[in-house]
Amino acid sequence: MKNRLEEIRKQRGLTQEALAKALEVSRQTISAIENGQYNPSILLAFKIARFFEMTIEDIFIYEEEEQYET
Repeated sequence: MKNRLEEIRKQRGLTQEALAKALEVSRQTISAIENGQYNPSILLAFKIARFFEMTIEDIFIYEEEEQYET
């Protein structure tokens, strides 16, 4: 799953540390999400979306694998 977290965080002038503190997670968690190494739980995704006053879909981009019929 791709995301726009780093882009949005930087637009708001926040450091990873500041965002992590606001969301009550570690800075490493924020870094891992931004780098696509970790997909947040649905609860954390909601917390992030509410913090930025956006929808989950505005931040996280779900890409389905294309399935081809044979």
